[in-house]
Amino acid sequence: TRDARRVLMDIPDEAMKGIRSASEPYAELLARQIRTRFATDWGLSETGAAGPTGNRYGDAAGHACCAVAGPATAVVTLESGRSDRFANMQLFARSALELLLTKLDQ
Repeated sequence: TRDARRVLMDIPDEAMKGIRSASEPYAELLARQIRTRFATDWGLSETGAAGPTGNRYGDAAGHACCAVAGPATAVVTLESGRSDRFANMQLFARSALELLLTKLDQ
């Protein structure tokens, strides 16, 4: 939510200009902010529509964007084509962690 983004992530509304949730730019912004806010080597994020329905931005259930920010940055978009919320949440988490692993190996 907007309030959570402001309070937990310290991302002001002006940083969101031209960026919508459930998008690669937003996932990357979150990952970079996590890294900065918590003074970590890596930031990892996921945003999307787990299901069982799509989101208000027009993305279908099963849509997610995952990002990792650190010495290397990467962003991917997933489309599972499924409305199973639990299965999508597992897929999104696994995909985000695999993305991080690929960057750790570089």
